[in-house]
Amino acid sequence: MITDKDVEGDILLEEDTETREPDEYRVILLNDDYTTMEFVVAVIMSVFHKDLFEATRVMLDVHRKGRGVVGVYTYDIATTKINKVHAMARENGFPLKCTMEKA
Repeated sequence: MITDKDVEGDILLEEDTETREPDEYRVILLNDDYTTMEFVVAVIMSVFHKDLFEATRVMLDVHRKGRGVVGVYTYDIATTKINKVHAMARENGFPLKCTMEKA
């Protein structure tokens, strides 16, 4: 128990704390030979909330370049989105993979 006698004469000082933005991560879809282009577009629209035009553009990057960036997020959000992609792919029998790298 703290009494008035224990804190008498003490002054609480506010510390200057430096805040910084959290690290961000690029979420990347990886190409494979089995996942359909239509499914990739559907995943991009559903998980990453891109419109049809943007989802198609990213899908073509995945198809032509082997990978496509679908967004930049904080670690927790990126991890959640990757897990959603993998769950959707498993449910639909596709080997679609998604990863992240520091932005």
